[in-house]
Amino acid sequence: MERKTADEVREILKVLDREYPEADCTLENKEPFRLLVSAILAAQCTDERVNLVGKTLFVAYPDPKAFAQAPLAELEEAVRPCGFYHVKARSIQASAMRILSSFGGEVPRTMDELLSLPGVGRKIANLVLGDCFGTPGVVVDTHAMRLSRRIGLSDADTPERIERDLLRIVPPERQTDFGHLLVAHGRKFCIARRPRCPACPLRPLCDYGRSAAAAGPAASGAEGRRP
Repeated sequence: MERKTADEVREILKVLDREYPEADCTLENKEPFRLLVSAILAAQCTDERVNLVGKTLFVAYPDPKAFAQAPLAELEEAVRPCGFYHVKARSIQASAMRILSSFGGEVPRTMDELLSLPGVGRKIANLVLGDCFGTPGVVVDTHAMRLSRRIGLSDADTPERIERDLLRIVPPERQTDFGHLLVAHGRKFCIARRPRCPACPLRPLCDYGRSAAAAGPAASGAEGRRP
Protein backbone atom coordinates (compact mmCIF):
# COMPACT_ATOMS: atom_id res chain seq x y z
CA MET A 1 0.00 0.00 0.00
CA GLU A 2 1.25 3.48 -0.86
CA ARG A 3 0.76 5.62 2.20
CA LYS A 4 -0.71 9.10 2.10
CA THR A 5 1.60 12.10 1.88
CA ALA A 6 1.67 15.13 4.16
CA ASP A 7 -0.16 17.13 1.47
CA GLU A 8 -2.90 14.51 1.28
CA VAL A 9 -3.23 14.56 5.06
CA ARG A 10 -3.81 18.31 4.92
CA GLU A 11 -6.74 17.70 2.56
CA ILE A 12 -8.06 15.04 4.93
CA LEU A 13 -7.81 17.50 7.79
CA LYS A 14 -9.83 20.08 5.86
CA VAL A 15 -12.67 17.58 5.45
CA LEU A 16 -12.57 16.44 9.06
CA ASP A 17 -12.42 20.04 10.34
CA ARG A 18 -15.56 20.88 8.37
CA GLU A 19 -17.39 17.78 9.59
CA TYR A 20 -16.33 18.00 13.25
CA PRO A 21 -15.58 21.65 14.09
CA GLU A 22 -15.91 21.00 17.82
CA ALA A 23 -14.01 17.70 18.02
CA ASP A 24 -12.29 17.39 21.38
CA CYS A 25 -11.31 14.82 23.96
CA THR A 26 -14.49 13.11 25.13
CA LEU A 27 -13.13 12.64 28.65
CA GLU A 28 -14.40 15.65 30.55
CA ASN A 29 -11.72 16.21 33.18
CA LYS A 30 -8.86 18.20 31.63
CA GLU A 31 -6.85 18.87 34.80
CA PRO A 32 -3.70 16.76 34.22
CA PHE A 33 -4.03 14.30 37.09
CA ARG A 34 -7.76 13.85 36.62
CA LEU A 35 -7.33 13.30 32.90
CA LEU A 36 -4.63 10.73 33.67
CA VAL A 37 -6.95 8.90 36.05
CA SER A 38 -9.85 9.10 33.60
CA ALA A 39 -7.71 7.72 30.80
CA ILE A 40 -6.67 4.73 32.93
CA LEU A 41 -10.32 4.08 33.78
CA ALA A 42 -11.32 4.35 30.10
CA ALA A 43 -9.53 1.13 29.12
CA GLN A 44 -12.26 -1.31 27.98
CA CYS A 45 -14.86 1.20 29.18
CA THR A 46 -16.85 3.98 27.52
CA ASP A 47 -15.86 7.59 28.06
CA GLU A 48 -19.47 8.31 29.01
CA ARG A 49 -19.30 5.90 31.94
CA VAL A 50 -15.91 7.23 33.02
CA ASN A 51 -17.26 10.79 32.99
CA LEU A 52 -20.21 9.69 35.12
CA VAL A 53 -17.97 7.92 37.63
CA GLY A 54 -15.67 10.94 37.70
CA LYS A 55 -18.43 13.22 38.97
CA THR A 56 -18.30 11.51 42.37
CA LEU A 57 -14.78 10.05 42.24
CA PHE A 58 -13.00 13.40 42.06
CA VAL A 59 -15.13 14.82 44.86
CA ALA A 60 -14.08 11.98 47.15
CA TYR A 61 -10.47 12.01 45.91
CA PRO A 62 -9.62 15.49 44.61
CA ASP A 63 -5.84 15.11 44.19
CA PRO A 64 -2.94 12.62 44.07
CA LYS A 65 -2.54 12.66 47.86
CA ALA A 66 -6.16 11.61 48.38
CA PHE A 67 -5.79 8.73 45.89
CA ALA A 68 -2.49 7.64 47.45
CA GLN A 69 -3.90 7.57 50.98
CA ALA A 70 -7.24 5.93 50.17
CA PRO A 71 -7.83 2.36 51.39
CA LEU A 72 -7.39 0.24 48.28
CA ALA A 73 -10.65 -1.66 48.80
CA GLU A 74 -12.50 1.65 49.03
CA LEU A 75 -10.87 2.92 45.85
CA GLU A 76 -11.67 -0.32 44.04
CA GLU A 77 -15.32 0.05 44.95
CA ALA A 78 -15.34 3.65 43.72
CA VAL A 79 -14.07 2.67 40.25
CA ARG A 80 -15.89 -0.68 40.02
CA PRO A 81 -18.41 0.57 37.38
CA CYS A 82 -15.52 1.09 34.92
CA GLY A 83 -14.59 -2.61 34.94
CA PHE A 84 -11.25 -4.29 35.72
CA TYR A 85 -11.45 -2.30 38.93
CA HIS A 86 -8.79 -4.26 40.86
CA VAL A 87 -6.10 -3.53 38.25
CA LYS A 88 -7.24 0.03 37.56
CA ALA A 89 -7.44 1.01 41.24
CA ARG A 90 -3.95 -0.36 41.90
CA SER A 91 -2.50 1.42 38.86
CA ILE A 92 -4.12 4.73 39.79
CA GLN A 93 -2.99 4.53 43.40
CA ALA A 94 0.56 3.52 42.44
CA SER A 95 0.72 6.37 39.91
CA ALA A 96 -0.50 8.83 42.54
CA MET A 97 2.20 7.61 44.95
CA ARG A 98 4.92 7.97 42.32
CA ILE A 99 3.71 11.44 41.34
CA LEU A 100 4.00 12.46 45.00
CA SER A 101 7.35 10.79 45.64
CA SER A 102 9.14 11.54 42.37
CA PHE A 103 7.46 14.59 40.81
CA GLY A 104 6.50 16.84 43.69
CA GLY A 105 2.82 16.05 43.39
CA GLU A 106 2.59 17.31 39.80
CA VAL A 107 1.92 15.20 36.73
CA PRO A 108 5.19 15.04 34.76
CA ARG A 109 5.44 16.73 31.39
CA THR A 110 7.69 14.39 29.42
CA MET A 111 6.94 11.13 27.65
CA ASP A 112 9.61 9.16 29.51
CA GLU A 113 8.43 10.39 32.90
CA LEU A 114 4.79 9.67 32.13
CA LEU A 115 5.68 6.17 30.94
CA SER A 116 7.28 5.53 34.33
CA LEU A 117 3.83 5.76 35.95
CA PRO A 118 2.00 2.45 36.52
CA GLY A 119 -0.83 1.89 34.06
CA VAL A 120 0.39 4.56 31.63
CA GLY A 121 1.37 3.70 28.06
CA ARG A 122 2.02 5.88 25.05
CA LYS A 123 -1.68 6.37 24.31
CA ILE A 124 -2.40 7.87 27.73
CA ALA A 125 0.89 9.77 27.80
CA ASN A 126 0.18 11.39 24.42
CA LEU A 127 -3.33 12.30 25.53
CA VAL A 128 -2.09 14.06 28.67
CA LEU A 129 0.82 15.73 26.88
CA GLY A 130 -1.36 17.02 24.06
CA ASP A 131 -4.53 18.04 25.88
CA CYS A 132 -2.94 19.37 29.06
CA PHE A 133 0.52 20.59 28.08
CA GLY A 134 0.30 21.36 24.36
CA THR A 135 3.01 18.86 23.41
CA PRO A 136 2.49 17.43 19.90
CA GLY A 137 1.67 13.75 19.69
CA VAL A 138 -0.93 11.43 18.19
CA VAL A 139 -3.14 9.29 20.40
CA VAL A 140 -3.43 5.90 18.73
CA ASP A 141 -6.51 4.18 20.11
CA THR A 142 -8.71 1.59 18.40
CA HIS A 143 -10.34 4.28 16.22
CA ALA A 144 -6.98 5.68 15.10
CA MET A 145 -5.67 2.21 14.31
CA ARG A 146 -8.72 1.26 12.26
CA LEU A 147 -9.00 4.54 10.36
CA SER A 148 -5.28 4.87 9.69
CA ARG A 149 -5.26 1.52 7.93
CA ARG A 150 -8.51 2.08 6.04
CA ILE A 151 -7.73 5.60 4.88
CA GLY A 152 -4.20 4.65 3.84
CA LEU A 153 -2.19 6.53 6.45
CA SER A 154 -0.37 3.42 7.64
CA ASP A 155 -0.19 -0.27 6.89
CA ALA A 156 1.32 -1.12 10.28
CA ASP A 157 -0.38 -3.43 12.73
CA THR A 158 0.77 -2.07 16.10
CA PRO A 159 -0.06 1.23 17.82
CA GLU A 160 3.62 2.14 18.08
CA ARG A 161 4.29 1.72 14.36
CA ILE A 162 1.09 3.50 13.39
CA GLU A 163 2.05 6.37 15.68
CA ARG A 164 5.44 6.65 13.96
CA ASP A 165 3.78 6.70 10.53
CA LEU A 166 1.32 9.41 11.58
CA LEU A 167 4.02 11.58 13.13
CA ARG A 168 5.75 11.70 9.74
CA ILE A 169 2.75 13.05 7.85
CA VAL A 170 0.52 14.93 10.32
CA PRO A 171 1.65 18.53 10.99
CA PRO A 172 2.91 18.83 14.60
CA GLU A 173 0.47 21.61 15.40
CA ARG A 174 -2.44 19.35 14.39
CA GLN A 175 -1.35 16.06 15.93
CA THR A 176 -3.43 16.36 19.09
CA ASP A 177 -6.49 17.47 17.12
CA PHE A 178 -6.00 14.68 14.61
CA GLY A 179 -6.52 12.00 17.22
CA HIS A 180 -9.79 13.59 18.35
CA LEU A 181 -10.97 13.98 14.76
CA LEU A 182 -10.33 10.30 14.04
CA VAL A 183 -12.38 9.31 17.08
CA ALA A 184 -15.27 11.52 15.95
CA HIS A 185 -15.14 10.13 12.42
CA GLY A 186 -14.81 6.56 13.63
CA ARG A 187 -17.95 6.91 15.71
CA LYS A 188 -20.03 8.63 13.05
CA PHE A 189 -18.98 7.03 9.75
CA CYS A 190 -16.02 4.66 9.90
CA ILE A 191 -17.68 2.19 12.24
CA ALA A 192 -15.77 -1.01 12.91
CA ARG A 193 -18.15 -3.60 11.49
CA ARG A 194 -20.23 -1.68 8.97
CA PRO A 195 -18.54 1.54 7.85
CA ARG A 196 -20.95 4.04 6.28
CA CYS A 197 -18.86 4.55 3.15
CA PRO A 198 -21.64 5.80 0.82
CA ALA A 199 -22.38 8.75 3.14
CA CYS A 200 -18.79 9.40 4.22
CA PRO A 201 -17.39 12.85 3.31
CA LEU A 202 -13.87 11.41 3.40
CA ARG A 203 -14.59 8.73 0.83
CA PRO A 204 -12.81 10.39 -2.15
CA LEU A 205 -9.61 10.57 -0.08
CA CYS A 206 -9.90 7.13 1.53
CA ASP A 207 -8.36 3.96 0.11
CA TYR A 208 -11.00 1.76 1.68
CA GLY A 209 -13.86 4.02 0.58
CA ARG A 210 -12.65 4.11 -3.02
CA SER A 211 -12.20 0.33 -3.12
CA ALA A 212 -15.71 -0.14 -1.73
CA ALA A 213 -17.09 2.16 -4.42
CA ALA A 214 -15.24 0.27 -7.14
CA ALA A 215 -16.60 -3.03 -5.83
CA GLY A 216 -20.16 -1.80 -6.25
CA PRO A 217 -23.21 -1.38 -4.01
CA ALA A 218 -22.93 -4.85 -2.51
CA ALA A 219 -19.59 -3.98 -0.94
CA SER A 220 -20.40 -0.40 0.08
CA GLY A 221 -21.05 -0.05 3.76
CA ALA A 222 -19.87 -3.55 4.51
CA GLU A 223 -16.79 -4.51 6.43
CA GLY A 224 -13.88 -5.26 4.16
CA ARG A 225 -10.76 -7.27 4.66
CA ARG A 226 -8.57 -4.50 6.02
CA PRO A 227 -9.25 -3.71 9.69
